[in-house]
Amino acid sequence: MGQPEPWLRGPVPRIPALLQPAAHALLKAREDVDAALAGITEDQLWLRPNGIASLGFHLTHLAGSTDRLFTYARGEPLSESQRAALVREQRIGEIRPPLDELLSAWHETVERALAQLAATDVATLSEGRTVGRAQLPTTVLGALFHAGEHAARHTGQVVTTAKLIR
Repeated sequence: MGQPEPWLRGPVPRIPALLQPAAHALLKAREDVDAALAGITEDQLWLRPNGIASLGFHLTHLAGSTDRLFTYARGEPLSESQRAALVREQRIGEIRPPLDELLSAWHETVERALAQLAATDVATLSEGRTVGRAQLPTTVLGALFHAGEHAARHTGQVVTTAKLIR
């Protein structure tokens, strides 16, 4: 048997206690994605059985959505490169980047997210933030928590889709 899930391994160093759940969710998502995609071929990455989203889409969306949510948590608008990545995300099945490129982007996103969690002042967690073009209301904590749960949701899709494809 392998090691326990991240939340059962103790606190993630440098992450404030209130943000440990988000950090644990992101670490678990990274580990589950890696395990689910081990041995997946480039062709399997882009299959859409019964019309469901491909593994490649979910992996691209994991990195992009996490990056966007952490940007909103900082109270910043999306950059031009983030907007371009969002457009690219919708066409990713046509572009079909290789698995190692997508995994690398996901891993880098998780590392940046963990660094941001470590640098987050817990006194700011209840500060208001807005999300998207509609400027929907949330808080710093709301954006960070949603990033973790959203990553968990799409990771579940990756795990299930990979099993279906195999």
